[in-house]
Amino acid sequence: MSGLYILVFALGGYFYKKRQNVTNQKYSKIAVFIPAYKEDAVIVDVAKTALKQEYPSKYFDVIVIADSLKKQTLQKLERLSIKVVEVAFESSTKAKALNTAMARLDDNYDHALILDADNIMEDEFLNKINNAFQNGYQVVQGHRKAKNLNTSFAILDAASEEINNHIFRKGHRALGLSSGLIGSGMAFEYSLFKTMMKSIKAVGGFDKELEFELAKKKISIEYLQDAIVLDEKIQKSSDFSTQRKRWLATQFIYLRRYFAIGCKQFLFNQNMNLFDKVWQMVIPPRLLLLGLVFMFALLYSILEYGFGYTSVVAVDFWLANLIVVIGTFFLSLPGSFYNLKTLKAMLSIPSAFLRMLLLLFKLKGANKKFIHTSHGVIKN
Repeated sequence: MSGLYILVFALGGYFYKKRQNVTNQKYSKIAVFIPAYKEDAVIVDVAKTALKQEYPSKYFDVIVIADSLKKQTLQKLERLSIKVVEVAFESSTKAKALNTAMARLDDNYDHALILDADNIMEDEFLNKINNAFQNGYQVVQGHRKAKNLNTSFAILDAASEEINNHIFRKGHRALGLSSGLIGSGMAFEYSLFKTMMKSIKAVGGFDKELEFELAKKKISIEYLQDAIVLDEKIQKSSDFSTQRKRWLATQFIYLRRYFAIGCKQFLFNQNMNLFDKVWQMVIPPRLLLLGLVFMFALLYSILEYGFGYTSVVAVDFWLANLIVVIGTFFLSLPGSFYNLKTLKAMLSIPSAFLRMLLLLFKLKGANKKFIHTSHGVIKN
């Protein structure tokens, strides 16, 4: 079922169409929040770049939420035309940082945009986000793309995100369902975001909790394929393990929390978006899905052709699943990834799969502690 699900939306992604912009543009006041936990290596350059938008400067503020930054970094930030909100917690999370910042700021904003501390917006990003809001959307997800492709793990991470963009954003919008959130490059009506964030207590994956709560309220999330925000991809195997451990823990948490209510609302309130979000939590992450299907296909093939196991149906079933999953990934991957660098990076897939498989046995307590992935200035 997982293979069929992603195939349907991968095909749907080819029918995604850009929405028409409004003709009479009205500029909304946008708060650009950048939570920065120990991100001294990148935050100053990111803040400088965020100010260079082709959007009237009086209509947006860059707000760095400084958590555990060095004194020298704070001094550099304070010299910029931005707002700096210093926060400190015994146990830091993005949700706490955002809630604290909004509590200290005036409510004179129309929309809130969330960036990671390493994100770089294209020059027209705010204009495109604003246009979507003028078209009546309350929540908008931009197109997050890789900033770097300098290692095999960075290429795999970037490819995985683009596959997810095609299936869970383009494909879902094309077929009338809500886009998925990614955690950054996402924007909200300010009052809606502030109200909803007050109830968000997530240690990790606060965007997923938001996604479920929005679906409960039947608020649709728009996706803008042409609104680009660059995101630093993981470069080392250790960072891969750290990041995926956080993601896996989040997936199990929200599956348990929302499974019953998702099924109930689908049956009695026809809430297809919420049920769809629950179903997404059932599907293994793409790398795990590929690896597990391959393992079962290989196992049943060996049993059948090596030991005379009689269940040809099982062999055909898993081989068909493998073809569907691989075919779906090829359908979803942008043409720019069809090169020798990607082919070389694919040699790291077995190692990455084993790391994720082992992480399944190390998730205990992962949701109780904030797992930080550090960023750094990249030299390609």
